[in-house]
Amino acid sequence: MMRSRILVVVLALWGIATIVPDLVRVAQPLGSFGFYANNDGLIYNVTGPFPDEASSPAWQEGVRVGDRLDLARLKCSFADLATCGNALALLGGLQFVLPGRGATLDLAATEAAPARQVTLIAVQRPSNFFIRAVVVLDQIAGILVVLAAAWLVWTRPSAMSWGFFLYVNWFNPGQVFGFYAILQQWPALLLAQDAAACIAEAAGYAGLILFVLRVPNSNTEARWRPLERALPFLAAGFAIARLSTYGSVFGFPTEATTRAAILTGFLVDFCALAILMVRRRTQTPEDYQRVRWVMWGCLIGLPSFLIAELASETTIFDTAWGDFTPTEDIIGLLYLVNGILCLFVFEAVRRPRVVSVTIPLRRVTILGLTLSIPALFLHHEVERIQEHLSLPGWAWLMLGAGAVFLISRMHDGAVHLADRYFNREVDEAERKLAEAIRGAGRATEIDRLLADEAYDALKLASAASFRRQGPVFLRDENGKGWDDGTTRTLKPEAPMLAPVSDGKPFSLAEDEADGLDLPSGLSRPVLAVPAVNPIRCFAVSLYGPHASGTDLDSNERAMLARLARDAAAMYAELESGELRRKVTMLEGELQAARPPSRGRTK
Repeated sequence: MMRSRILVVVLALWGIATIVPDLVRVAQPLGSFGFYANNDGLIYNVTGPFPDEASSPAWQEGVRVGDRLDLARLKCSFADLATCGNALALLGGLQFVLPGRGATLDLAATEAAPARQVTLIAVQRPSNFFIRAVVVLDQIAGILVVLAAAWLVWTRPSAMSWGFFLYVNWFNPGQVFGFYAILQQWPALLLAQDAAACIAEAAGYAGLILFVLRVPNSNTEARWRPLERALPFLAAGFAIARLSTYGSVFGFPTEATTRAAILTGFLVDFCALAILMVRRRTQTPEDYQRVRWVMWGCLIGLPSFLIAELASETTIFDTAWGDFTPTEDIIGLLYLVNGILCLFVFEAVRRPRVVSVTIPLRRVTILGLTLSIPALFLHHEVERIQEHLSLPGWAWLMLGAGAVFLISRMHDGAVHLADRYFNREVDEAERKLAEAIRGAGRATEIDRLLADEAYDALKLASAASFRRQGPVFLRDENGKGWDDGTTRTLKPEAPMLAPVSDGKPFSLAEDEADGLDLPSGLSRPVLAVPAVNPIRCFAVSLYGPHASGTDLDSNERAMLARLARDAAAMYAELESGELRRKVTMLEGELQAARPPSRGRTK
């Protein structure tokens, strides 16, 4: 146990250490030589991140599209490790270096130009609000994902949790450009980091397969055990394939190899999805809903990460029909999508039941639109504004944080509007139930509306209402999902009902039964909703999850709370009406029992 915890701490610290330096880019953008070269050494872009060719150091020194780096002269050698640093900084697509860094390029002879040597000095890259905001979101999400997976291993050590941790420790949205730019000063350390990264990526792929074989309860069916035993060998194969992509550093063209290595990730993702599709048939309804969250993570999250990797490390999107390579901020958003879905998967593993996967997917879509639409329409305008501003790094950091805050507020507003649209059926059911409760003539009718009608409206696995009668809460004839052997009496002093005094809905833990005969399995209650006013509690309703296995979402819980408030008001009104009738009846009886008054005689 102790060795496992030490290992997870070391790996988590390494994973976070690669992410944190990129936060510097928010205040102080890194530098660029103004060109991009693929893993074959072909220079395919001489503008780089700069708005025009004239701003590019490479263009100013005569570097042109179609020039080719001389890999034979650029290759690593133990006699000159500085050359190795240049190779790692110049090859492989999107590259970042420290501003002011110098590099000497040996260009091979082409039909358009002879062999020559060019010396470049890196210039600070341009940036804008959206790039900085996306960087902040990526790094925060990356750190949270790594910490969440490490916490899972720490608190629930198992092969399943380790598989998830190994996966997210590499496949997280945290960008590592700043970390690699710093390590370029020490080529030997940079080479060691690249080797470690290849091993971590291979371990991540194997971890993903291990995770999907065991999710959600860390159990592996017998038919999958041969595949589980083969995972170390598959990981070794992935590591060798990824290490081979660094052949360009030693003079070998590897563009095709790099593309193949990244595209292999889609094959791994397809296998993970296939395993989940087969395994879902053996899951309970609650576990099936948890597995659905993992399936969508594989369907959207990992492909988004791999597309971002292809865009940043290869020229696969530069086709004969045009260059479809995503911009830097879009690449960052693709990483972010994977990170958010990893957090969703963490929640699916951590919780015994989850809400419908459509809810988080809807919110991820809204977040993507919230981030991408302003960037699409205002990208160039922001760059023009930025050209006329001269602000210190700390000011850009504050502006980036402000942009994140505004984006979060826009996201919250959009989520609220979307929830109102998608919850129309729930809102309509609440309206009808509220009207029926306010028109109820008996307390038992309110009990039925809170239990049986809510059960039907929300398609629940169980629902029952216990009304205060004397010193206890009693259940009458209502209670769908509650058979004859289940309890009909709840004592107010039971520990399970302790939160009733707060007057708010509260969740019921799996082990909270207090010796009561509650429904078991899917019908087990997960939510208690007291019907209270400031003076007393009239009833407590217990609700199970949906019959499909999903948990009650926040909107449904709020709906049940509002209905309980209406019910409390009507319980009080009915009691008051009953008391008034009894008072009236007693007054009548008293009046009838009095002897008739006699007139005065003279």
